[in-house]
Amino acid sequence: MRIESYTQVQQLYQTAKAAKTEKTKKSSFSDQVQISSMGKDIQTAKQAVADAPDIREELTAPIKSAVQNGTYQVSEESFAAKLYERYYEMR
Repeated sequence: MRIESYTQVQQLYQTAKAAKTEKTKKSSFSDQVQISSMGKDIQTAKQAVADAPDIREELTAPIKSAVQNGTYQVSEESFAAKLYERYYEMR
């Protein structure tokens, strides 16, 4: 018996098996995804947050102009109180 003949016969059987598996893959069932109303609300909220700007210019513009003009004043007491709060939170 020649080895080449055996290989050719084996290749014939392997292609027949592949054809059978392809037939089983074709089915009438299909996957479906259903998103709940809460899931849709979450998607809408995520999209709204993504569309919103990172910096609110209406709040930062007056402070920015005051800093550039040199007229921005910081209270020493409030600065020290906030600095102490941050220090206390970090401990």
